[in-house]
Amino acid sequence: MSADALPALDQAEGAPHPRETERLFGQDRVIAQFLEAYNADRLHHGWLVTGPRGVGKATLAWAIARFLLATPPAGDAGLFGAPPPLASLRVDPDHPVARRILAGADPGLFALRRGHDDKTGRPKSMITVDETRKLAGFFNLSAADGGRRVVIVDSADDLNVNAANALLKMLEEPPARATLLLISHQPARLLPTIRSRCRELRLDRLAPADMALALDQASIAVEPAQAAALTELSSGSVGDAIRLINLNGLQLYADLIDMLGTLPNLDRQRVLRLAETLAQRGKETRLDLFLTLLDIAMARLARTGVMGQPPHVQAAPHESTVLARLAASPQDGRRWAELSSSMGDRLRHGRAVNLETTALLTDAFLKLETA
Repeated sequence: MSADALPALDQAEGAPHPRETERLFGQDRVIAQFLEAYNADRLHHGWLVTGPRGVGKATLAWAIARFLLATPPAGDAGLFGAPPPLASLRVDPDHPVARRILAGADPGLFALRRGHDDKTGRPKSMITVDETRKLAGFFNLSAADGGRRVVIVDSADDLNVNAANALLKMLEEPPARATLLLISHQPARLLPTIRSRCRELRLDRLAPADMALALDQASIAVEPAQAAALTELSSGSVGDAIRLINLNGLQLYADLIDMLGTLPNLDRQRVLRLAETLAQRGKETRLDLFLTLLDIAMARLARTGVMGQPPHVQAAPHESTVLARLAASPQDGRRWAELSSSMGDRLRHGRAVNLETTALLTDAFLKLETA
């Protein structure tokens, strides 16, 4: 399969594809876990790569695939005996395996993802059993050379019931020298039998320093203060941070905090201008981001009251001052939390039934003013 033919369903907009990402930042612990098993010749056939969205799960899976296909098994002794334990997943970009994987042409690797509908050309909502059955052909065709075979399932959350059961059979009776890497954002929703047959690698949220390094690798340079703010608003997810950057989310959050700072004397004309901008056709993704940022602001406001102090890292100028004034006590915090829940439900319902956006947002701010 050529690189051009690969669907971009597993690629964040504005970011390189995980197979193109050379380094994984902030995940040394899970890399060490995998290498410990590899070096001890206890490589499990099934690995469940879990963690929040955007923290590098797919990047880790592709790095492991590249490593396994380019590295002789730990137990294979050469002319001079077994090689020393390996401390890194890195493979030279000029290695033939790395080149083939970058081109989407390595015969030892199969990426199982949602397919496209033949009639509409749009991505399917689930990974179907027909897609999963292609694995049987892959294993049969790739068995001749006796080398390793690696399957990346991105993501296992997308498997429908029949596809999940088909994959389970392969986990129960794995082909020789095969490794299956299952990416999951919500592992609790997977079949318990699938989880029980895999060893878990759980990735952490990134710290600001690692966030800056990951963004720099994606050719996105940010200042330390921006990296800290992006880490706060994205909860340490590189994917969400890139989305914030693409949609100018830091400025949007700063404007939101600015408006909250005028309470209880809300600048209604400013609110109306913002609502009208977000209501424009083609601005749906920015509107969705704003509603997410409003949820985040309300949660940080409630936490400030309950904890007795604002978050340690400011995600916008003067945020700490605004939050401390509006949530000066635990009682304030609880009230903001209650309003956040009811207001969030109303906004989500309004979006679901296509209520007029300007009226919906104006009503939300009026409720904030009343509170």
